[in-house]
Amino acid sequence: MIRIGDLFEVRYGVNLELNRMLLDSAGVNFVSRTSRNNGISAKVEKLHDVEPIEAGVLTVAGGGSVLETFLQPEPFYSGRDLYYLKPREDMTDAVKLYYCACIRANKYRYSYGRQANRTLKDIEVPALAEVPAWVHQANPHQFDHADIPACTSEKLVPLNTEQWGIFYLNRLFELRKGKGLTKANMMPGNVPFIGAIDGNNGLTAFVGQEALHETNTITVNYNGNGVADAFYQPAPFRCSDDVNVLYPKFTMTAEIALFICTIIRMEKYRFSYGRKWHLERMEHPLLNCQQTKPGNRIGISWKTTSRFCRLARSYRPMPWLLHSADFSFTAKFALEQMGNVAGEAGTSNAVRAVVD
Repeated sequence: MIRIGDLFEVRYGVNLELNRMLLDSAGVNFVSRTSRNNGISAKVEKLHDVEPIEAGVLTVAGGGSVLETFLQPEPFYSGRDLYYLKPREDMTDAVKLYYCACIRANKYRYSYGRQANRTLKDIEVPALAEVPAWVHQANPHQFDHADIPACTSEKLVPLNTEQWGIFYLNRLFELRKGKGLTKANMMPGNVPFIGAIDGNNGLTAFVGQEALHETNTITVNYNGNGVADAFYQPAPFRCSDDVNVLYPKFTMTAEIALFICTIIRMEKYRFSYGRKWHLERMEHPLLNCQQTKPGNRIGISWKTTSRFCRLARSYRPMPWLLHSADFSFTAKFALEQMGNVAGEAGTSNAVRAVVD
């Protein structure tokens, strides 16, 4: 371990006040003590008598959101109680981001009444020689263009729901309830543990207990802050008792699973803290999907669903979305495009489509 002051030059920022600056959307980033948006509160006009702080340094909040730490990729101005760290040795962006996480991990030591202005330089972090190998192998620049719109067309394709029908979850899936595991009983390991959260694909921890559920399944939160959030699980896992697991009774590809997750999330408005989506309610016909033969109780048109999900994925060619809730963007795009599928006649939404 090494002191931050020995690894970085710890410097106080330029200490400007945002309310005295002129906003400029094409100007200089203004970094404050906020915990969001990489610490950037606004863009301001450049001052003729104050040079921006150089890019490539870490900014650390000494007060406010104490120890919120970010790598600044562009020159910037700073507000009060904001420090910036300049590496004493050459570091890649991946290593700098690693140290951001290390510094942020010390947040529990501080609060509104105990800020980090005087002790920041004495906090200990891993030395450069102790940085894990996976950090050096990481490529943070793969996300450089993640904010580019996936589809530049402003015209939305209307969804033709006449080709869709209501179906039952319990006829498409075997519904199983998760099994609780307290944090106190969790052992270190590599088995994903899925909890009732609304992000990170439901992943809350890795545990040493054996996996209880198979890969290629869908988890649906019936309780917690992520009620009705659905995630595709690409690896064997355990889950909490606030999560229900859907085992497909048909051949389910990743594209189809992610598509279904998007449709399930559209049911969120039906549920809340006081009305949970337990197994009994999951047996009710709630969800819509395209049918193979409109008007007949034949089945879901998984072939069409999968084809359009692959089409939609081509509009956002980002490999890290393949097993992520963010794939819902492409699934929604597929929903829009499926309204214009040729060769299949329309039918009423009231027709139930089930799998025999």
